[in-house]
Amino acid sequence: MEQDNIKFMKRAIELSIKGSSDGKGGPFGAVIVKNGEIVGEGYNQVTSTNDPTAHAEVMAIRDACKNLNTFQLADCELYTSCEPCPMCLGAIYWARPSKVYFGNTRDDAAKVGFDDAFIYDEIPLPISERQIQMIPLGREEAQQAFDLWQNMNNKIDY
Repeated sequence: MEQDNIKFMKRAIELSIKGSSDGKGGPFGAVIVKNGEIVGEGYNQVTSTNDPTAHAEVMAIRDACKNLNTFQLADCELYTSCEPCPMCLGAIYWARPSKVYFGNTRDDAAKVGFDDAFIYDEIPLPISERQIQMIPLGREEAQQAFDLWQNMNNKIDY
């Protein structure tokens, strides 16, 4: 089993090197594994796609969900070349894999220019104290969508 873990982490690292060497984005790669088989892969493509959400973990989650035809990865494991950033961590929790293995730490990432400490610092702040202004607007109207969802009989909970 340990040998498989190393094999999957090596693949995530290969993807991190490939993506950055090919000029696709930063040095990050990820794979999703189910029952000992890779079911999704991704590497950072932020700069090549002009998509700030195109991080390796998000790309791997998208690929695995497409390949498995599901929106949850409960029986899967994620291997990523670096500790996930806050956005990827949120995506991981929504996807619900059983485990996450990571190579580099977020401190390692900060040392090469990928410092997400400011996001971690912003999350617990009250909305009024965040660096990006957050303005409540249209709550009463927006509640209509929640009311509709709450009363739907055929919704798929997640």
